[in-house]
Parts: sequence; C-alpha cells; structure tokens
Amino acid sequence: MNSEIRNIEPQALWNKFADLNAVPRPSKKEERVIAFMKEFGESLGLITEIDKVGNVLIKKPATPGMKDRKTVVMQSHLDMVHQKNADTQFDFDSQGIEMYIDNDWVRANGTTLGADNGLGVATIMAILESTELIHPAIEALFTIDEETGMTGAMGLEGGWLQGDILLNLDTEEDDEIGVGCAGGIDVTAKRTYKQEVVPEGKIGYSISVKGLNGGHSGMDIHKGLGNANKIMNRLLFDGFENFGLQVSEIKGGSLRNAIPRESFALITVDAIQEEAFEFEIKELIKTIKNELVIVDPKLDIEIKKTDLPQNIMELGVQEGILKALYAAHNGVYTMSASISDLVETSNNIAKVTIGKGEITIECLTRSSVESSKTDLMNKLRATFELVGCEVTTSGDYPGWAPNMDSPILKVMDALYQELYGEKAHVAACHAGLECGILGQNYPDMDMISFGPTILGAHSPDERASISSVQKYWKFVKEILKNIPKN
Repeated sequence: MNSEIRNIEPQALWNKFADLNAVPRPSKKEERVIAFMKEFGESLGLITEIDKVGNVLIKKPATPGMKDRKTVVMQSHLDMVHQKNADTQFDFDSQGIEMYIDNDWVRANGTTLGADNGLGVATIMAILESTELIHPAIEALFTIDEETGMTGAMGLEGGWLQGDILLNLDTEEDDEIGVGCAGGIDVTAKRTYKQEVVPEGKIGYSISVKGLNGGHSGMDIHKGLGNANKIMNRLLFDGFENFGLQVSEIKGGSLRNAIPRESFALITVDAIQEEAFEFEIKELIKTIKNELVIVDPKLDIEIKKTDLPQNIMELGVQEGILKALYAAHNGVYTMSASISDLVETSNNIAKVTIGKGEITIECLTRSSVESSKTDLMNKLRATFELVGCEVTTSGDYPGWAPNMDSPILKVMDALYQELYGEKAHVAACHAGLECGILGQNYPDMDMISFGPTILGAHSPDERASISSVQKYWKFVKEILKNIPKN
C-alpha cells in the first residue's frame, strides 16, 4: 500500500516520509524514532547529537558558494497524534502507518496520517541527504513530544544551536507564512465518588456518540464542530432532569489536542419510564443531528438496551458533574481584537472518564494572550471546584508574539509573490507551535513557520495534498538559495 507513495513527486521527500511512517512514534514513546534519526544522520557522515531530553540535532555544512550565508535551523517534531476509527484494528505502538492515494490526497487507512509533522521531518531529511540542492549551513533540529506537552522544546538548552534563522515546518496551509501562535495549558479536574448498587426496577442502556469529524483542537476550534463529550453530557443531563437517569460510566475523547469524536456511556432509568424516556431521547438526538448536519453530517448517536450495570454514581455527585460539564466552556472564548479572524482564546473539553468511583475531566486551554488564557483557566477551575473537584494545571507553554519586521519574513514574502504571482497570507495561528518556547532560550533567532496543506490533522481524516507538497517543496528550495549573507 505504501509503495505507491514512493513514486509521488518530489520522490526525495515522499520516500523519506514513507521511511518515517514505518517507525511507530507516539508522543512520549519516541525511543524508536530517535534511534532512527540518529542512524540516519550518522549514515550520512554528518555530526549527529542527542540532548538529555531526546531532541536530535544533525548538522550539515553549506554547499559551495553558500558559506557566507546565515546558518539556518530547520525544525520539525518527531512525534505524531495517534487517533483511529473505532472499527479500525491498529496498534500504534507496533505498526507503521498504512497510506494510500486518493486523487490529490495522501491518506491513512482508518488512522491519523502523521503528516503533522512528518512531512516537515521528511523535508529536512531529504535536504540533509541531497547532494544537489543549494543551501547554507543547516542545523536540523528534530524535537520530541510536541503534541502532548512540548517537553522537547521546553528541555532544549540555550547554546546548543548556533543558527541565526529558524524555519519551523509545522504550518498546515501552503499559502500561509506563520509569524505567531497561541500558548496553552492543560486543565484537569478530578474527584472520587461513592458507587451505589443499582436498585430494583431499573433498566440499562448504552449510549454511543460516533461519526464526528473531530480535528485539531486549535486550528479547527472555530469551525463549530461537534464535541462528543458535550453532546453526550447534553443527552445525560436531559435524561437526568426529566427521567432520573443515573450514570454508571462514561468514556469520551482521547487526546487533549484533538476535538473528541466519540463518547460512550452506560446508564440506568426506571423501568416505568422506559417508553417516555426512549421517545424523549430519540427526539433530542434528532435535534442535535439537525443542529450539526452541515459541519458533522456523519454524526451517529445510538441508544440501546443493555444488561444492567453493577453500580451507578451517587446521585448528588452525578448532578453536580453533569451541571459542571454543561457549564464548562468549550470552543472559542474570545476572538483577537488585533488580528482579523484569529481565535484568541479557546478551550477543548477533550476527555471525560467516569467509572469505578473516579472522575477525570481533561481540557486544553489555548490563547495568544497570557492574561486571557489565565482568565479562562480560572473559569474552568471555578466551575469544577464548585462541584468538589480538585483542579490542577500542567504543560503551560507560551505563545509566540509576531514580529512583522522579521528579515526572513521579508525574504519569504517577496519570494512567494515572485514564484506564485500573489501575496502569501502572513498570519498568526491558534495552534501551539514550538517557536514561542524556543524563543525563550534563543531570543535573537529570527523565526518563521510554514508548510504544505494538511487537512483534518489529529483525526483519522488527516490528509496531505500532493500538489501542495510539490508547491511547498519548490518554495523550500528557493528559500534556502536566498538566505541572507552574514
């Protein structure tokens, strides 16, 4: 299946992407891909180093005639988001990604593709391996764990890099030159509860929410996509308010940086309420589907009778949690007042796990303004603390403030217009990029982010445009030729 990918132009890039996608590389489990990159660098006879957290640095000298140019750091992250469809049998810890061509798109078979940020990694690998491309001295920086905490960028020490310019290859629209990004923080609410034995006179149901598009919890948060956790909570809240529904367990979402696509719950209701409950919830399901028919036309919500669960939540805790999840903000919180159409602050209620006496709710809050990020974090904290949860925060990372006077921006902006006859879209994004963190230890480094068009990142619908990669590859080569002199 992957062999056809190797024949796409530019073959140098797609072959490296296929090599990379054969290596399992989940966040926080990057040992194999670190070893893969180390072997790759050393096989080329290039200086290859690994720092104490696992970031890989490969250095390549300038080609003839380019030694007087500024040194460029080309940077991408090694890890990828692991998401799959519920009916896809796949082990991310042991299997390579299965890819196929669909017209102008490269896709994966029921899983995320890893184009985020594998195409960036493959680009740098192709440049390192090339004996023909013209370029200045390159420091190829491959960071780890970007997707679940940016611990690679956070652990990168000052002084390791000598470059003057950083090209981050992690933007997902080929007409965009990125000059800024949002920061983020993980918000986690936990508490315990007493399990109660299901009393007599109850019947059990399973509820499933599936078929949502999901997507990147930063780049796609403004699209109004359905959040499986919020949809499930709406169903449970209605059933509780009107029919005394009681929850046995909930399992919704998977990763903080992915809009949750699926949620599953086991519940009970009084047997005498069976007919009225089923009628009410089926009407609500129709309403929700109608609300989301444009953005999530494949939404599938099912309710089925099932065996009675052994235990249910104590009623008081259940009422509080359902109300807190209803009140907790999800989606866009504020839009930027300074940059048109840019989401400033948002939250993703990413994962809800309830069962066996324990409750865990995981969110990712993003903002390009630190005070607004703190404000929304406190709003969430207050909401969950009111119902007895202990709320903790972790993984706090800064945003990247735009520098519109950037010298490399001027070079790239002019080159883009020369190559394609139109101006690039110079913008900040609502995703988290590593530039803000790297800039803390390298404040004088001139930074830009760009990349090919990738849609559906962080979901099994992730796909990369073949024609866009060709466009982007041409742009990369011209940028390297036109790096300013020292």
